[in-house]
Amino acid sequence: MSANAPLPEPWLRGPLPGVHPLLTPVLFAFQQAREDLARATESLTAGQLWMRPHGLTPAGFHLRHIAGSVDRLMTYLQNRELTPEQMAELAAERRPGAGREELLAAVEQSLGAAEGVVRALDPATLAEPRTVGRKRLPTTVIGLLTHIAEHTLRHVGQTVTTTHLIRNTPSTAPAEPSAAS
Repeated sequence: MSANAPLPEPWLRGPLPGVHPLLTPVLFAFQQAREDLARATESLTAGQLWMRPHGLTPAGFHLRHIAGSVDRLMTYLQNRELTPEQMAELAAERRPGAGREELLAAVEQSLGAAEGVVRALDPATLAEPRTVGRKRLPTTVIGLLTHIAEHTLRHVGQTVTTTHLIRNTPSTAPAEPSAAS
């Protein structure tokens, strides 16, 4: 592969040294999320990230939600209850205004912290029970890990679609530079 060739998707880059094979798919999903979000949001302004093309949920919400949902779900994975701060962040996820760098930094912080937890997991605990939410709905460690990965990538896909529409819908697309500039 040449130096300029794009890398294959994370899951095609080989095993992760020191990580059990049953845990690597979650880490691959996190890396895929980072890369796709960086590409999808490149050069978009804060205003564009909070647009609602065709009534869709803003890309800014999806970025903020990825960061918050990974944090909340990892809390349940660690057999803990959500804090008042996490509940406040959940309530504020739809508040517009944050720009690309701030939103991507929040995603990175959340994914980085989650990776530390995943790397430290003993695979022998994957079938252990966990509960989620106020209703304490039943799941397992592997169930939570699977949901964290798929939920993250679901919102990444929605971000990619929304940012594509922002760039390609005439009323929301960035202005083309004029010939005079």
